[in-house]
Amino acid sequence: MELILLQKVANLGNIGDRVKVKPGYGRNYLLPQGKAALATPENIAKFEARRAELEKLAQEQLQAAQARAAKLEGFKLTISAKAGGEGKLFGSIGTTDISEALQKAGHEVERSEIRLPNGPLRQVGEHVVQLHLHTDVKVDLTVVVVPED
Repeated sequence: MELILLQKVANLGNIGDRVKVKPGYGRNYLLPQGKAALATPENIAKFEARRAELEKLAQEQLQAAQARAAKLEGFKLTISAKAGGEGKLFGSIGTTDISEALQKAGHEVERSEIRLPNGPLRQVGEHVVQLHLHTDVKVDLTVVVVPED
């Protein structure tokens, strides 16, 4: 299946690239999400007419993500949770908990933008999680888990 990318897609290409993908990936992900269009002569002509507009929109999204990343630079998030005597949490802290705590701290971060490389946090202490704000913008965030009194 040949498509034209309308957005930058990680590990696939940039705006305007013509790519060949498996039919299921194109039909079930790229087309419904509006990230690509079929590479027909009509769609190619429509894309070329809108190319400047799409590139400008992509640049604005990148700048917005970079501004959000600058606010989060050096920020430490502290979350309190019930823990046992050895520092093991009763339960765990996942992406939803981190997202809610960031929003209370005044940072707009969606749950889907949070990456937990080692799975949910289950111990008291400092943990590093990655925020994937844009295809090109990633920020490391330090999450400090402290025991509740």
